[in-house]
Amino acid sequence: MSDKIAPPSNGSIRWITRTAVLTALLLALQWATAGTQAFAGQFITGSCVNAVLAVSVLLAGAWSGVTVAVLSPFFAFFLGIGPKLLPIVPGVAAGNVIFVLALYFLLGSGEKPIVRQVVALAVSAAAKFATLYLLVVKCIVPLLGDGLKPKQIAVFSTMFSWPQLVTALIGGTVALLMMPLLRKAIR
Repeated sequence: MSDKIAPPSNGSIRWITRTAVLTALLLALQWATAGTQAFAGQFITGSCVNAVLAVSVLLAGAWSGVTVAVLSPFFAFFLGIGPKLLPIVPGVAAGNVIFVLALYFLLGSGEKPIVRQVVALAVSAAAKFATLYLLVVKCIVPLLGDGLKPKQIAVFSTMFSWPQLVTALIGGTVALLMMPLLRKAIR
């Protein structure tokens, strides 16, 4: 057994760098769009978040996508730019993870025909929507029901329902349109 610690490989340095840059980009976009109007803001911020999540998994791989997907809502919460209720944050992370893993398993990291990309995006967005709806709207919010005001219940129930499908579709579309340019840029 050697006393020396092996230096990280170029692959691991590249992975850490890409993941860190994508996480920072995601947080910057969340922060920059946090001041937008409440309802419109969800569509702007959510679409930006989903675009970065999709880029992270399609450009840097499954583990990068999962890492960004999990870190994002926790950083957003601690920076005051995410849902103001900590028990919801793991549900958001789970929805993000489902989105990136579905994209990864349906598309991988290489270029695919447009029809396959559209189908993969639709399935991934629907999976994220279903996950968030079931976890947040049907499980977490009812569990916290006595501690929430009726207005909060209504806001969280709307926020984590159909808008999640829309923002995942918008963000995923933006990412898929950007991928050829991004792949070319990193070659």
